[in-house]
Amino acid sequence: MKNYIYSIAAMVMICGIVIACKKSEQSGSSSGGTKTTPVTTVMGAPPATWKEHCWGGHTKLVSLAYYNDDLALYYDDGMDQSIQWFRSQYTLAWRYVKKTYGNYGDSSRLYMICHGIPPNASAQDNSYGGGHPGTYYDETHNYRNTTDCGLGVSVWAESTGDAIREPIHEIGHIVASSSYGMKHDISSGLWGDSKFAEIFIYDVLMNINRQPEAQDIFNQMQTQYDDFPAPNTQWFKNWFYPIYNKYGQGAVLAKYFKQLSDNAHDRSEALNLGEFVHFFSGAAGVNLNDQAKIAFGTAWNDTAIAQFKKAQAIYPNVKYPY
Repeated sequence: MKNYIYSIAAMVMICGIVIACKKSEQSGSSSGGTKTTPVTTVMGAPPATWKEHCWGGHTKLVSLAYYNDDLALYYDDGMDQSIQWFRSQYTLAWRYVKKTYGNYGDSSRLYMICHGIPPNASAQDNSYGGGHPGTYYDETHNYRNTTDCGLGVSVWAESTGDAIREPIHEIGHIVASSSYGMKHDISSGLWGDSKFAEIFIYDVLMNINRQPEAQDIFNQMQTQYDDFPAPNTQWFKNWFYPIYNKYGQGAVLAKYFKQLSDNAHDRSEALNLGEFVHFFSGAAGVNLNDQAKIAFGTAWNDTAIAQFKKAQAIYPNVKYPY
């Protein structure tokens, strides 16, 4: 199986199907009953079962395998119940995310669904592969911060590679779309699905005592190229990591989303490249024009520079040396 960090098509397909689902299929109860609205979560035992409904064709009844105040872990009937390394690793991951980026709605828990794909799986079983997120403001996932991921059972058994990275990737979507009260990932038009995830996964791993796994990602990214916003762009190597390393690591990533929330909270329109560099400059506290030249090559052209200058005029409360 390809390393998840390269997987884009599956998420796009799943999101498209989810959006297309009929309203009548959505639910606010744990078993797909009547519609509800978000309420303050009272800590206690999560539902013993949870019926998937309208999630990219997912319809399984998943069962609670473990919970604590930070994590509710659900397995489908294909999972090996003896796999338990998730418990500590994703508890630490979600705690780190909340510490760094703040809370996400009233629920302090991450709801993590794991699908086990058997060897020689049918097309139906394989449809549960890949992953998608749900957020606390999302009716389709019962207003729960959710990761829903499927991998081969033997892959889940190892706490490396896709098994540790795929759910963190989906947590990254929660962060990108709902930090500081935002309800849109207005950066996704630029970084896709998701160049932010690469630095996010690296940072989370560095902070949950998984430095060797993080180093594997760092090494991989030295030869990772993309064709957006320009051919041969190296997002991690030439944009995210230099900013991360120089200006506060996880804190500078969080500051980026805080800048968006403080200055463009109700915006749903996608950022252009100049605006993106402007808000990241505010997060770093320095003018990132020169870094943008290195990272984005021919895409950092007269048009992008004009967008950058216009963003400085439109969003003057984003502070750094102009």
